[in-house]
Amino acid sequence: MNDWLTEKLHADYAQSLRIGDVLYDSKTEHQRLKVFQNGTFGRVLTLDDVVQTTEGDNFIYHEMLTHVPILAHGAARRVLIIGGGDGGMARAVLDHASVEHVTMVEIDAGVVGFSKEYLPQLSRGAFDDPRLDLVIADGAAFMRDTDGGYDVIIVDSTDPIGPGEVLFTDHFYGHAKKALSPGGILVTQNGVPFLQGDELTGTMRAFQSLFADATCYLATIPTYAGGPMAFGWGTDGDARHVSVELLQKRFAASGIETGYYTPEVHKGAFALPPYVSKLIP
Repeated sequence: MNDWLTEKLHADYAQSLRIGDVLYDSKTEHQRLKVFQNGTFGRVLTLDDVVQTTEGDNFIYHEMLTHVPILAHGAARRVLIIGGGDGGMARAVLDHASVEHVTMVEIDAGVVGFSKEYLPQLSRGAFDDPRLDLVIADGAAFMRDTDGGYDVIIVDSTDPIGPGEVLFTDHFYGHAKKALSPGGILVTQNGVPFLQGDELTGTMRAFQSLFADATCYLATIPTYAGGPMAFGWGTDGDARHVSVELLQKRFAASGIETGYYTPEVHKGAFALPPYVSKLIP
């Protein structure tokens, strides 16, 4: 019980999690996967020793990347998820009974297989939902070749290193824009702005050249340390400005129980502190 995982994702900052029982540790074709038990966060998934998700706080990340665009849109029927091999994002999308079809594109079949066995509490049966179409493929290639027609696209990527790097390029975002239906919404994972400001700036520069409404919103997720995490937001519609009253009606109608998301949190997440807004060109 004296072993620690020290994540050194950032040049001048690290975080450590105590490792209890190691439940899985193996290298796939693309990356090294590890699942271990932690006294505070429960089961922890790491890729190449970088924390991806935990049993304890994953609900914040998944709720904010799904419920915000889906409830803002109000009529999302077809959703595309790039990444998200643990199934948590798919589960959160499929909690919306109004969603008729979800395409999930994951590059690493190994992540899906071991997540079903070692992190079933994240997917909660999502992989067996008939509305889910799981595609094992490169997300950038899929986005380039898809016929599109998606109301919401969620980029649940790792950080822009290794396999996830291609999901942060202007070309990728351009293909994503073409894959959206009219009024569709693109949301992305953009790291912790205090420590990864260049990542957010790069995405926002691309979004502003593509979308009429390009910004980001924030959520605080304990295991993504260093301040709140940013999520990119791009659309040609006015979904960001939907009233809290309408969001309350949609949320109530969904019947979804949440641990972080509320319509009020939804609206407030778009209020950016100056150090974040200055990162948007």
